[in-house]
Amino acid sequence: MLKIAVLVSGGGTNLQAILDAIDNGTITNAKVEVVISNNKNAYALERAKKHGIENLCISPRDFASREEFNDVFLEKLNSYNVDLVVLAGFLVVIPEKMIQAYRNRIINIHPSLIPSFCGTGYYGLKVHEGVLARGVKVTGATVHFVDEGTDTGPIILQKAVEVEQGDTPEVLQRRVMEQAEWVIMPKAIDLIANGHVTVEDGHVILK
Repeated sequence: MLKIAVLVSGGGTNLQAILDAIDNGTITNAKVEVVISNNKNAYALERAKKHGIENLCISPRDFASREEFNDVFLEKLNSYNVDLVVLAGFLVVIPEKMIQAYRNRIINIHPSLIPSFCGTGYYGLKVHEGVLARGVKVTGATVHFVDEGTDTGPIILQKAVEVEQGDTPEVLQRRVMEQAEWVIMPKAIDLIANGHVTVEDGHVILK
């Protein structure tokens, strides 16, 4: 049974998609052990509570330095002995020591087809604003492992979504969530939970 920690900063719609997928059998052989947020008001913590999942807030604001926060955060995460860390809209930079400790065991969902509209400054609505400003016809979402770069880790799954005439960033964001993010994040977790994902030479091999 794959034990998962979900890290989230906001409403937790991707967390909900994961919980629903576990409940309906789309994700097998996995359970969410803990939900951790940096924001005590994150609705994601409420979603976890309703599901009977342990949840807690660890905020950088409560520590004298980022280094201290990173140490406490990693120590707390380690205490749950999880196999996989899922970033589901987590707006805190993952420290290098955590990436090293969980090499190829941290995954993230990004709301574009990497390498387009990704990297520093591209998060949340800014991604969809960039897509519309450039006038591309197809966007989508990407699930990838996290490495020391920004959105540069090995790609696990991608799904394309059409950009439609008259889209606003908010409308496009919703479509990408519904048609791509909530589909490929659960699928990626299920593949990992059942031993179908390996990383070789910086690339994901699906078995």
